[in-house]
Amino acid sequence: FAAMDLKLERRNGAAIAALEGEIDLQQAPALRRALLECLQEKTAMIVDLGGVSYIDSSGIACLVEAFQAARKDGSYFALAAVSPGAMRVLELA
Repeated sequence: FAAMDLKLERRNGAAIAALEGEIDLQQAPALRRALLECLQEKTAMIVDLGGVSYIDSSGIACLVEAFQAARKDGSYFALAAVSPGAMRVLELA
């Protein structure tokens, strides 16, 4: 069992979601819920993946869904500090 930690803060009109740990099928629903709830505020969102040691396709799907929701609403969405492990998976996707 791997845990994911999500710290959410608001800075300069943006929501910053700092993720740590592993994002897998078990963790993805909580991540999806948190990102989509933040995006309902129609604010810029930055997802910090610097502390992510592992992400699978369900985690990538959450990020893509959040990106699409932001784009639909005309909000800014970006990934930041992508860890090497997460970057490998993103590049494959």
